Amino acid sequence: MTTTPKIALVGTGKMGSLHARVLAQSARCELVQVVEPREDQGREVAGRFGVDWAPDFGDLAGIDAVVVAAATPAHYEIAGRVLDLGKPLLVEKPLATTYAQSEDLVQRSAASGTPLMCGLLERFNPAVRTAREFVGEVWQINGLRHSPFVSRIPTGVATDLLIHDVDLAIGFAGSELSGAKGEFGYFHPTSKDNRAEDSAEAVLRFASGAVATISASRISQRKVRQLSLLEPERLIEIDLLRRDITIYKHIDDDMPSDRDGYAQQTVIEIPTIRYSEEPLAAQLGHFLDIVAGTADADVERDSILPAHSVVHEVGVSAQAQPVV
Repeated sequence: MTTTPKIALVGTGKMGSLHARVLAQSARCELVQVVEPREDQGREVAGRFGVDWAPDFGDLAGIDAVVVAAATPAHYEIAGRVLDLGKPLLVEKPLATTYAQSEDLVQRSAASGTPLMCGLLERFNPAVRTAREFVGEVWQINGLRHSPFVSRIPTGVATDLLIHDVDLAIGFAGSELSGAKGEFGYFHPTSKDNRAEDSAEAVLRFASGAVATISASRISQRKVRQLSLLEPERLIEIDLLRRDITIYKHIDDDMPSDRDGYAQQTVIEIPTIRYSEEPLAAQLGHFLDIVAGTADADVERDSILPAHSVVHEVGVSAQAQPVV
């Protein structure tokens, strides 16, 4: 595609509004339409960026690609319609409400050759992008993703939060998954009625022998986003909120003769973060590369389901637990 692609955005909630800003600011594409069934909300966002509003979309004539940031329960129907029209699309995570729906969308995308990308945003965190350049063999991964309760999010914490660190763990492990299991907790008064889990603990094992332990919570008293990667010779800690990296290397456990009580030595390194681009803008850039054909749409499509599959498997293992 040689011309500037024209983009339609479906959904103008919190994430949709952020997508609208990033799309409108990009020099590589043109946001031309906002689709939102709530007229007041849709017109407000469309007016803010000087584009057209519509309560729904038809044949998407004149539209080159679509970004879907509607509520999760609407993803499957909307994405399916866009795929049927043959338009490349970026869908906020999770791809759909259930794994079966997500799998169906990926299969339909592959069958038609229509590019499909899922908004697993942490892949584009500057600290993650930097770490990918030097992380080697990983033995153990620990992820911690906790947030205070937000009433506007009706879905459980597994598809909302856990999926991000599962995706990162799969990427950093660099090995096939061999199993996953998990435990869910239900604590908020609204959670027991709608079976939306408040906490999720997952353990992933890889063919290489690596193990990942990931904790997600939506009832914490503070926001935490941390990922640690243990290699044979060093520990790499990534703070996804501060977007920084700290590397620890234990070099000596012998007590020097001239230092009474001194037991060990650890070297600490703080590497420079090589990227400054906002993750949402970097994600859009990659999507536009796919639309333009300069990035591999098949590789991107194939990267969608592994994290969704793990979250599904963890959920199945946790469903037998009683909700008390």
